[in-house]
Amino acid sequence: MSTALARARQLLDPSRLPDGIDDSRGYLDLLGPPETAASSTLWFMQNPVFALVYERAWRPVFTRLFSLGGTSTKKFDTRLVAHLGRAGERTVLDVACGPGNYTRRLSERLTGEGLCIGLDFSIPMLTRAVADNSGERVAYIRGDARRLPFDDNSIDTVCCLAALYLIPEPHEVIDELARVVAPGGEVAIFTSVHTPLTRSRVVTKIANVGGYHVFGRNEVTDRLRNAGLVDVEQTITGLAQYVTARKSD
Repeated sequence: MSTALARARQLLDPSRLPDGIDDSRGYLDLLGPPETAASSTLWFMQNPVFALVYERAWRPVFTRLFSLGGTSTKKFDTRLVAHLGRAGERTVLDVACGPGNYTRRLSERLTGEGLCIGLDFSIPMLTRAVADNSGERVAYIRGDARRLPFDDNSIDTVCCLAALYLIPEPHEVIDELARVVAPGGEVAIFTSVHTPLTRSRVVTKIANVGGYHVFGRNEVTDRLRNAGLVDVEQTITGLAQYVTARKSD
């Protein structure tokens, strides 16, 4: 087991773990055999071919669509990731990390015992993450974003970037992000938001069929405030929203 993986294992809450943890694939597997995908989108996420092209082709195109063909989303995304991955000896959790591109980037300037943990449910995605986006301060866990395997108030920086709209019961994920972040720590979310375009009947029907959740303008921010977070800020760019918040010291 790598040093980073061993450190990640030490952060896990024993009461939230299964009897056995498989680390033979280079990540900690807390889920066992995969369940049947609840939507077509989640089926794609568990497809090895899609996992291979996701970060190299699909995500850049999808980000451009969020910007309605422009670059505003990409520019804000770059600034946010630079902030979240700033230098320091911190623990960072990248929830629904996919093939780990964000995870690796968030780890690159960490120092000392700093560690970035990527968590996802998809075996193909995590296989790509271990192969393509490993690092000295990177560890991956196969787990459920709706039931994060960490103690309350245990992670310095928690983020869910370009994924929350695909997860069933996304409000549970927001609550979990708020639960595990440490006092003084930050939460960051990049996800969808309702606009006049996304409210159209055709787009709504396509989203419902694919299991894609389009969030109301105040849906994410209100949930974070209700969870006790402060300094909640929202930036809307194109069809996307970036929300940041902090847990009081």
